[in-house]
Amino acid sequence: MKRHLIIATAAAAALLAGGTVTAVAANSDSGSGGARSSAQQTAHTAPSGPGTAQVQDGRSSIRMADGNDGQGDSREAKAAKVTAPDAAAAALKAVPGTVTGLDLDADRPGLVWDAEVFGKDGKQHEVTLDAGTARVLNQHVDRGDDDRGRQRAALDNARTTAADAARSAAPRGTVTSVELDDDHGPKPAWEVETVTKDGKEHTVLVDPQSGKLTAAPAQDADDNDDDGSDD
Repeated sequence: MKRHLIIATAAAAALLAGGTVTAVAANSDSGSGGARSSAQQTAHTAPSGPGTAQVQDGRSSIRMADGNDGQGDSREAKAAKVTAPDAAAAALKAVPGTVTGLDLDADRPGLVWDAEVFGKDGKQHEVTLDAGTARVLNQHVDRGDDDRGRQRAALDNARTTAADAARSAAPRGTVTSVELDDDHGPKPAWEVETVTKDGKEHTVLVDPQSGKLTAAPAQDADDNDDDGSDD
C-alpha cells in the first residue's frame, strides 16, 4: 500500500510562516487502484524562537469584561487561576530575560496577565498570557522610546525578582500587579498590589536588593483602599 501526502503550496507557505495547515493523507492500493481512506490532520507549528513576534488566537480561557463598578480588581483576583509568579515563569519561557512588570486585567475580552520583559536581546517585550492556563496569547516588542535606563540599572544588581516580590506579598492577599517603580524614594522598588478576600486593595514595596517588604506611603495605600477600579 502506498501513502501519498498531499500538501498544497499555499498551505506549505503558511506552515513556514508559523500558521496552521491541514494535511490530507490519501491511502491507495496499487493493486485495486482505488482510494481506501482519507484523514485530515491539523498541525500547529511551534514558536519560531524566543524574542520573535507570535500572535495566536488572542482569546483567554476566562471570559470576563472590564467593569466600571469599582470591583474589577476583586473579581479578577478571584477568577484568575494563574498566580503572578507562574505568569512570570511563563513570560520568561517565551522571552528569556528579566520580568520588569506584571498586571492582571480584563481590558480585552477575557482575563489576562500582561507581562513586560527586558529580553536578553536588549529589547523590551510585552507578553500577554491567558490568566487561566498561562498560554501565550500575544507577544511583541515594545518600540516605545521612553527611558528605562534607571530601572534596568536597578535590575542588573537586583537579588529579588518580580516573582520573588510577588511571593513576598502573597500572604497579604492575591497579587494583581508587580511593577518596578521609582516614585517612592531615591531608588526603584518593586511595587506590589494585592487584593484581600474582602475586596480591599493594598500596596506594598519590596526592595530589589534585600527583598525587605514595607508598606507603601500612606497616600498610595489610601488611593488603593478607596478605589477598587482598574488603572
